[in-house]
Amino acid sequence: MTLIIALFVAPLTILTLCFAIEVLAGLRPLARRGNAPAGKFAAVVIVPAHDEEAVLPLSLRQLVDAARGSATVLVVADNCSDRTAAVARGLGAEVIERSDAARRGKGFALDFARQHLRKNPPDVVLIVDADCRIDGDSFTRLIQACGASGRPCQAINLQKPAPDASPPVQLSTFAFYIKNVVRLRGLERLAGRGHLLGTGMAIPWAAFAVAELATNSIVEDLKLGQDLARHGFPPMLIEDAAVSSGAETDRNTLSQRRRWEGGFLQNALKVGPAMLRASLVRGDLRGMWAALNTMIPPFALLLLMDGLALVVAAVLSWLIGAGAWPAILLAAAVLVALAALGLAWATGGSRFVTAGSLARAPLYILWKLPMYLSFARHGTPKDWNRTDRGAA
Repeated sequence: MTLIIALFVAPLTILTLCFAIEVLAGLRPLARRGNAPAGKFAAVVIVPAHDEEAVLPLSLRQLVDAARGSATVLVVADNCSDRTAAVARGLGAEVIERSDAARRGKGFALDFARQHLRKNPPDVVLIVDADCRIDGDSFTRLIQACGASGRPCQAINLQKPAPDASPPVQLSTFAFYIKNVVRLRGLERLAGRGHLLGTGMAIPWAAFAVAELATNSIVEDLKLGQDLARHGFPPMLIEDAAVSSGAETDRNTLSQRRRWEGGFLQNALKVGPAMLRASLVRGDLRGMWAALNTMIPPFALLLLMDGLALVVAAVLSWLIGAGAWPAILLAAAVLVALAALGLAWATGGSRFVTAGSLARAPLYILWKLPMYLSFARHGTPKDWNRTDRGAA
């Protein structure tokens, strides 16, 4: 019976240890990669925009200034009911308009832009969300690194610290930092590749031209990076380039987590096991790590699952007199993961969450519990929904 309990907790023990190792491997910054040999690469910046009239004056003006003389800015006004197209033209961007209410989402907007660019394709495509900011140096480094390497390149993507925000918003912003910086560094070191994060990503035209873009996936960025890696274009992180956006409001935080975490779980179940099988067949250790990374649940959910598994394992061990070592191993993995997160907070994460808010993390996990119960009862979200930026 001890063996059965061990098999029951083994997947969670492995994934929790993988999370901890990835965080520990990502505590130190990567070596600089953005200083690629100087070269002239024709570039186009694509800005997918759905009803973004309110945010464009600030973000697009900065982007047009950063791109001046080195790239064209192309705004895709996608199924807009406001003045997005007119505002973008007034700020100096090229604009194409798309209207197809049945095929909604960022992937379809990117595919529409690709069709427009096929007549005169650039060397590099840079994708920046309408509500994000990127400076001129980051812009140049991304394009140079992508053009020189022939690989998709991802800038650091962060939400701005919000020290006066509520604990759930601070903790969500800290989770964003762990996912998009710390674990991405660890993935680069352990698997030799990263993920694409949807904004601040430069893609060589050779890869962009063959990518499967026109999908309604709600984690289209994650899927795009996986698809490109499978076709021989593994993404890499350019840590001296950065793109940023504002922290979410309380109202939007849970809806954003629901959309992203639901899509992530759907992708993990569909893609992760197949990636793991393929890498095992090839004997590809780095590919195995990339597959395991794909299957690690968001940490709040992972902790909930670990806690439930520990209770079940402990009760079974006590009732039938089985060995306690499977539960002890899982508990040890959880403690290592928590210690790794503590180090990540101490070495950079404290910008995003105060010690007081971090101490309320158990309440944050309980706050998300109804969302996870909804996933269990009704499945993960299937439809793309835009965040209400007007409430931000």
